[in-house]
Amino acid sequence: MLTSDSRHRDFPTLEGIAYLNTAAESVPPVCVSQAVADYMHHKRLGMRGRDHHFPRVERCREVAARFMGLTPAEVSFCSCSSEAYNLLATALDLQSGDEVVISDLDFPAGATPWLTARQKPTVRLWKSHTGNLELEHLLPLLNERTRLVQLSLVSFYNGYRLPWNEVAALVRQHAPSAVLSADLTQAFGRVDVSGLDADAFISSTHKWTLGIHGGGIVGIPQKAAAKLTTTAGGWYHLGNAFDADRFERAAVKPGAASFSVGMPSFAALYALDASLRYLEAVGVSAIEKQINPLVEQAYEGIKKLGHQPMCALDQKTRPTGIIAFQSEHSAQLHAALEAADIHVMHHAGRIRIALHGYNTAEDVERLLGTLAPHS
Repeated sequence: MLTSDSRHRDFPTLEGIAYLNTAAESVPPVCVSQAVADYMHHKRLGMRGRDHHFPRVERCREVAARFMGLTPAEVSFCSCSSEAYNLLATALDLQSGDEVVISDLDFPAGATPWLTARQKPTVRLWKSHTGNLELEHLLPLLNERTRLVQLSLVSFYNGYRLPWNEVAALVRQHAPSAVLSADLTQAFGRVDVSGLDADAFISSTHKWTLGIHGGGIVGIPQKAAAKLTTTAGGWYHLGNAFDADRFERAAVKPGAASFSVGMPSFAALYALDASLRYLEAVGVSAIEKQINPLVEQAYEGIKKLGHQPMCALDQKTRPTGIIAFQSEHSAQLHAALEAADIHVMHHAGRIRIALHGYNTAEDVERLLGTLAPHS
């Protein structure tokens, strides 16, 4: 990552291809494969393997907390971001008179729990304009009945990056009773996610963090722990799971700890511990410094070829790694890219590329050179 030698050593499967699809699936470094192998070695020890499993979870909690600017006690894990959002729904216990704000740039996992609830709250949609979310259009959606504002720091759809703390200031002023929840899935590991004002942070583990499937990261600052404690059943999140009164009451641990309702996904957390420590050693700031100019190069090159990116790239919407554009010839473009061993996302007329720390200037040149004859 960041040098040809480390890329060859740590990401051997990238040799010969231009992998520009991290927003869908990352390519983990070799150390993650070793971590999963460690898990299997420990698993084969039977019950004694747990002497290794649980300390590894705590190591993972520590490094995840550093990335998020939280304490380890404010970070927990579940099986995926969808589970985290459904657990958040149990904590909020929204009623028909409550209101929720989501945006049309969000992934379904953070939007649908409020649409499928038995007691459905009123869902207000913050609509994007020319790919951006304007603060002036958020303001009318906020009021004293707003119980939740759920938004993505970086949009999976087009890469738009919210000016998060400006959004937070509006929410705190005009919807003071609302829980502000941040989906970090398309940011965690690629951009700095510390220092954000939110009551809940949720991320998957198989994208920019370079981990694998089976994990979900949950951050609940201590100030929000009391009001964001799940009411789901389980055992791992209970303080009295095996006490004498366990069939009389369930003593749920508050805040983040309540989101780990069952046995941890050890393999995913072994992998996440390794991947986050790898990224920590490289440095997210170093990744941004080296890769953001490549994002800008790709953005300008795509425009010159006659394609209009779905999100403007300017001082306000700083590079995030994701660029998307629509084309009536998207199927042909995608076929050409596939033939050239360039990996991108193609869906419903949209081409999405994503650049992480293992990408190179050659990857961008290969992308633009392949698009040119078909544009």
